[in-house]
Amino acid sequence: MTICDAILLGLLQALGEFLPISSSAHLVLLPFFRGQVYQGVTFDVVLHLATLLAVLLYFAKDWYQIIKDGLTRPRSPEGKTLWLLAAATVPAGLAGVLFEEQVETLFRSPVSIAICLMVFALILGWADRRAKSTDQAVISLKTMLIIGCAQALALMPGVSRSGITITAALLLGFSRPQSARISFLLSAPIIGGAAVLRLSHLAWADINAPLIWGFISAFLGALVVIGGLMKYIKYHTFSVFVWYRLLLGAFILMWFAFH
Repeated sequence: MTICDAILLGLLQALGEFLPISSSAHLVLLPFFRGQVYQGVTFDVVLHLATLLAVLLYFAKDWYQIIKDGLTRPRSPEGKTLWLLAAATVPAGLAGVLFEEQVETLFRSPVSIAICLMVFALILGWADRRAKSTDQAVISLKTMLIIGCAQALALMPGVSRSGITITAALLLGFSRPQSARISFLLSAPIIGGAAVLRLSHLAWADINAPLIWGFISAFLGALVVIGGLMKYIKYHTFSVFVWYRLLLGAFILMWFAFH
């Protein structure tokens, strides 16, 4: 892998992690269509770690308040949020442990990715049309567990972690900005957990220039994407992402149909 390849993959990770288009799908598809060997899950997790640091930094004030109140005032609204985020992480964590082998093999077929891109794009579009301008729901154990269960589906490349959690939040009655905020906050514990598990197998010999540059590009790109999306959805719907996923999925299926 060249440094340019790593930077490109890092930027794809930044775009895909927080935009509802599936970062894991793009990290699999790019090397496939370029005739390259898949870079491996460990490299992907390092890129995810970069986006984790970005979301922690962007929402630093939120996280400070959530963690502080969670430890000192657990019955306060922000204090409850810490433990609700932890509870919502459990379904995806269990699914990741139970279906690790399938995630790394079966679900990484370009055809299955295309199907997931298209099916869950339609569901996102349906939820987006039902979106409320103001929050009609509150962050509770019930709503967070539902969103957490939806997040478990994102183990399949093409579903999109941000896409499925935003979809679930919209269907529960949260506004677009609040749905995105919940999705971003919920990304931290699940990405962090996956990174810890994978990085325990990372050897010093695996750390090279492409890995470092991929990390840097993913981190900087994620900061830009988070800020941009939060501003974008104040005035726009998610329809552009729905159409992008449908077109990408159709392109993949046509590619296999004629090759």
